[in-house]
Amino acid sequence: MKICLFDIDGTLINTAAAGKDAMIASFQSTAGIDVLTTEVRVSGKTDRGIAQELFDAHDMPLTDEAWNKFLSSYMAGLARNLPLRDGRVLPGIEALLNQLAERDDIVLGLLTGNVAQGAYLKLTHYDLMHHFEFGGYGDQHPDRNDVAQAAKDACEAHLGHAVRGDQIWVIGDTANDVRCARAIGAKAAAVATGVFLREELAMSEPDLLFDDLENADALLAELTG
Repeated sequence: MKICLFDIDGTLINTAAAGKDAMIASFQSTAGIDVLTTEVRVSGKTDRGIAQELFDAHDMPLTDEAWNKFLSSYMAGLARNLPLRDGRVLPGIEALLNQLAERDDIVLGLLTGNVAQGAYLKLTHYDLMHHFEFGGYGDQHPDRNDVAQAAKDACEAHLGHAVRGDQIWVIGDTANDVRCARAIGAKAAAVATGVFLREELAMSEPDLLFDDLENADALLAELTG
């Protein structure tokens, strides 16, 4: 049995900044400010971590009340933005997921910095959610390594038994995806369909490196072995 844990943004889909823009607008609304004092970088991070950075940069505490208000506004903005943006499923993804879904020796899950509701909204909009039955999400964890452990735990709960790290492949578009794979003893496939160039991703030393997943034969071969 092999497990594939997929990142979402930059790996499966590109939402044309539907999420990032909704997040910024939500923070401004929650904080009551018009202009941010910091640049917002979201790739490879978790929603909880990004929110913490924003609140810290503006000297505001991220209380439970503030988080809940921020999250509610963020999800509403994301739902509004998705159908208005020229987003897309990234090259090769639909064919790869369909091919993997046909096999009974492979399980598909998510390992994403998105909160669970955000992941559902995005993947439902792009008709990919049905491929994934469990995942690790960014609702509680600022550090992606903790999300990786949550995804592994969710996989074990889904299967009803323990899994080894070497049974798992993490597929993502940032060095943090590779880093969190190593944190759970998993292998990593990096794909340069996000904001990072192939040469930048190579520095994180993934087991496999792709320009995109249009031709994922190398990954399929590893999953068969």
